[in-house]
Amino acid sequence: MNSPLNISRRTFLKASALAVGGLVIAFSIPTAKRFLMPGAEKAAEGTPAAKLPEPNAFLRIGTDNTITVMLAHSEMGQSIWTTLPMLIAEELDADWSMIKVEHAEAAPAYIHTAYGIQITGGSSTTWSEFDRYRQAGALTRQLLVAAAAEKLGVPAANLKTENGFVINGDTKVSYGELTEIAAKLETPKTVVLKDPKDWKVIGKATKRLDGPEKINGTAVFGQDIHFDGLMTAMVARSPVFGGTVKSFDDTAAKQVRGVRNVVQVPTGVAVIADHYWAAKQGRDALKVEWDLGVNANLDSAVMLTEYRALASKPGLVAAQQGDSSAELPKAAKTIEAEYVLPYLAHSPMEPLNCAVRIDKDACEIWTGTQMQGTDQQAAAKILGLKPEQVKIHTMFLGGGFGRRANPAADFVSEAVQVAKAAGVPVKTIWSREDDVHGGYYRPMYLHQAKIGVNADGAPVAWEQVTVGQSIMSGTPFEAFMIKNGVDATSVEGIADSPYLKSIPNYHMSLHTVKATIPVLWWRSVGHSHSAFVMESLVDELAHSANKDPLEYRRDLLKGHPRHLAALNLAAEKADWGKPLPKGVFRGIAVHESFGSFVAQVAEVSVNEGAVKVHRMVCAIDCGLAVNPDSLKAQMESSISFGLGAALQSEITFKEGKVQQSNFHDYLVLRMKDMPKVDVHIVPSTEKMGGVGEPGLPPVAPAVTNAIFAATGKRIRQLPIGNQLA
Repeated sequence: MNSPLNISRRTFLKASALAVGGLVIAFSIPTAKRFLMPGAEKAAEGTPAAKLPEPNAFLRIGTDNTITVMLAHSEMGQSIWTTLPMLIAEELDADWSMIKVEHAEAAPAYIHTAYGIQITGGSSTTWSEFDRYRQAGALTRQLLVAAAAEKLGVPAANLKTENGFVINGDTKVSYGELTEIAAKLETPKTVVLKDPKDWKVIGKATKRLDGPEKINGTAVFGQDIHFDGLMTAMVARSPVFGGTVKSFDDTAAKQVRGVRNVVQVPTGVAVIADHYWAAKQGRDALKVEWDLGVNANLDSAVMLTEYRALASKPGLVAAQQGDSSAELPKAAKTIEAEYVLPYLAHSPMEPLNCAVRIDKDACEIWTGTQMQGTDQQAAAKILGLKPEQVKIHTMFLGGGFGRRANPAADFVSEAVQVAKAAGVPVKTIWSREDDVHGGYYRPMYLHQAKIGVNADGAPVAWEQVTVGQSIMSGTPFEAFMIKNGVDATSVEGIADSPYLKSIPNYHMSLHTVKATIPVLWWRSVGHSHSAFVMESLVDELAHSANKDPLEYRRDLLKGHPRHLAALNLAAEKADWGKPLPKGVFRGIAVHESFGSFVAQVAEVSVNEGAVKVHRMVCAIDCGLAVNPDSLKAQMESSISFGLGAALQSEITFKEGKVQQSNFHDYLVLRMKDMPKVDVHIVPSTEKMGGVGEPGLPPVAPAVTNAIFAATGKRIRQLPIGNQLA
């Protein structure tokens, strides 16, 4: 296929001039229109990157034959460090052993083609870069072939490429030998991409490029940053959200060996020291008097009562059809249910950290971030600099799950404030307890539903109200994600549920709570709660109708082939309907999120109130699977993450304070509790979706539906905890 490239000769030569003894390729495509967040198309078209052919990323070939791919996105375990280079390697016919990868800098050139800011999130990296990275490889290959034709004095049509060489008969010229000639050539206006039938890399299981360094310990994360003169800081923050410092006494803190300074910053009081332990001991020795503010009496039980009171009142309409209020009384039977889900912490394995060095007219930042551009702008504003004067070094992220993609740039801003106040380079480190207490949680949600069914048990009228905080309010996404007061992420998976398509009457509404607890997207965002509710309710309907849960779903999803494909494959691989060992029961769930369709089957036993998940069978249709190994790893990761949240994770408040602090009481899944996982990929030529998040939403309902099959008790509140004791 021919693909237009918006690269001027001037832009290309300017980028090429950055190469030292090699060839640099700048590449750009028009703003991607598929899978845009609602309203994001207009926002993205208004960005400089969409109007001008700015380079979005760079491909560099050195004279030593190394091929360096610079990522505009962040590697946090999802394997884009491997997947994106695969796209280039395919079209370039590269020697995979010569591929190197670097994180790109924070710059307008790297704005996400769909979201309008530089971000890694929404399970969007691979599909959003699929064309752009392949074009970069194809363009580079075309230039190298032209360079070889000039060098060898033969027509380009006589040449072929393979494994990092341009070949003419028995003559082979390495890519590295051709870079200087290629850098001087006119940039092609179109490139020819390979036919999928000729792919040798895309779609093939490929080992991770970052695997060896993460195994041998040479990978550099934000926590690993150190250079001469770098101090370490820890910040004493209010134990209640919104609290402020009234006064503090740093006498004892300054007596701790290694403590160099104590400074007040907007978020609290920072102790600056030679190393982490001194900073921690110094912080522990601080005496701070806090004004706890309006949240001093915050209590989870009281909040839930307030949520229930809201749910009894009419909410804002998220989706509606027909007249559910008139039809519900006519139904043969009505099912009513309430579902509750708690606040959840992101709790990545690497707690938050950020190193900052401030010079007279510049600032350098080293951190693991999912939102470089926002962090850069926040730092520049604090320091009175231009954004381009702030250089962000993106490190490997020890997990993110959304916490490191904060439009408020909270942990980066704080680190800049600390370094500014201290007057020296400082790495601000959060302890695990700081991370759990630090806010920006997945919101708590309450759902109440009334569903009327006919004599056959099929739903004919559905009313449902959702109560929770908005994660989009106050962010750059608010303008196009909140319409008529409804945050789309609060009701995604509900307002657009495929089950509603077969129901003549429904009314889905929302109450947005104006709480002051900091909230943020969490892995799979709104789908993390909506899938649990919808798939549990459908299971309730199936059992109420005395029908097999799989067959009941098949009936409701007749017009949704991708849902059915995932559902049927998972059921087939799980041997649905066949006997299990005594005491083991199955549950099933299917859900679409981020353009992918995932079904999960859980095999569960309950013994004296203790839940044991023995096996999870997963099937996914994400369109093209660029790297099946990475896809399977992300499904396994989602299952682990989702099981922890389903079984035991929660954030609760009492007297204004978070009650959890570390992994002993904010419980995540332990190795001993990880079930056997079987992942199966639906062969698909449909549009590509994401894989980092879609595996999570159906996990909890599959498990709780299996618990109902085992015990006859319906779990309507997460975490499951000791509800069965």
